[in-house]
Amino acid sequence: MRSNDRLDNLIPEITEWRRDIHQHPELGYDVQRTAGFVADKLREFAIDEVIEGLGRTGVVGVIKGRSVNSGKVIGLRADMDALPIVESSGAPWSSVTSGSMHACGHDGHTAMLLGAARALADSRDFDGTVVVIFQPAEEGGGGGLAMIQDGLMDRFGIQEVFGLHNMPNLPVGEFAIRPGPLMACADEFDIIVQGRGGHAAMPHVCVDPVVVSSHIVLALQTIVSRGVKPTDPLVVSVTTMEVTGGAYNVIPQAVHLRGTLRAFDEDVRLASKERVIEIAQQTAGTFGATAMVDYRDGYPPTVNHEKQTAFAVEVAAQVVGQDRVDPQRPPMMGAEDFSYMLNERPGAFIFLGNGSSANLHHPQYDFNDEAIRYGCQYWTTLVSSAMPLSSSPVA
Repeated sequence: MRSNDRLDNLIPEITEWRRDIHQHPELGYDVQRTAGFVADKLREFAIDEVIEGLGRTGVVGVIKGRSVNSGKVIGLRADMDALPIVESSGAPWSSVTSGSMHACGHDGHTAMLLGAARALADSRDFDGTVVVIFQPAEEGGGGGLAMIQDGLMDRFGIQEVFGLHNMPNLPVGEFAIRPGPLMACADEFDIIVQGRGGHAAMPHVCVDPVVVSSHIVLALQTIVSRGVKPTDPLVVSVTTMEVTGGAYNVIPQAVHLRGTLRAFDEDVRLASKERVIEIAQQTAGTFGATAMVDYRDGYPPTVNHEKQTAFAVEVAAQVVGQDRVDPQRPPMMGAEDFSYMLNERPGAFIFLGNGSSANLHHPQYDFNDEAIRYGCQYWTTLVSSAMPLSSSPVA
């Protein structure tokens, strides 16, 4: 039985898996239940190899086709972790774990890749090897990088890698992608401005860190307006300004600023990082204060490779029709740690419509089970198209 034919019978079961994972969300690397669920299912499918504990709690499955003469090895990745959000979706399968929920659809991603793995293991209707990758800690923990550092690409000989993410407000049964930069980097910074506190009635004997911090916030915006070319997208946002205490008549000793920087181009990112540090320190110095900057490189930009993106468009069109695939989706400033995998191997990251749901990371979000069929078919069609049995050399 061919993979997509097998999927028709599996959709109800895959939906049950998705809802079970949704009910039991886990954060970061602490995805022991989810990883155990995945590993047990993969063994149940009788795939060739199941490896646990890669990247701390990641799971990898190896599925060989009826032939491996092509020598091709393709990686397919899903993320498993949830978010520290209190769910208010009202779904019967809502989270039973206080303070955690699957608000980004990783439950759906995991279930769809599991379903595809089941169909591929049943049919083996391809020439080559599929490596299914179930990753922890996408939501800020860098689980993709951890798996790479644990030897993911080299150990399994992965030549190309593909990822998928659901997208609210994109109709179910539609796909969207673009070559080149698709998502931005996500760097973070903390700035501690040290002044000289004192009585608010005597500001002349103080160095007011609130005033200094306000100048820094405004000056940082010039990185976007004057520091990079107008055609280079960049976001610099200061998101919090905190002081110790809350008296009306006290000028504080220090102010703590937090913020994020997002860009699509690595050169823009590095130059802007330097400017954040320079502006903070030099502006503070102008007022007689000091600024300590802790700048942390986050996920790099997610950049799709041209050849693999064109292939992903063809695959999606086979699944839903050319008119339901957007091959030039505008880039977005959100970040994704699949970027680490795309930096290691050529590949492509695609969006799958989730319909008119609440936005990602919202307490009322829920993955749309109607999308499961399309996600599973995308994976199985990608494998059969990339590694068709007909391409095998004649013995």
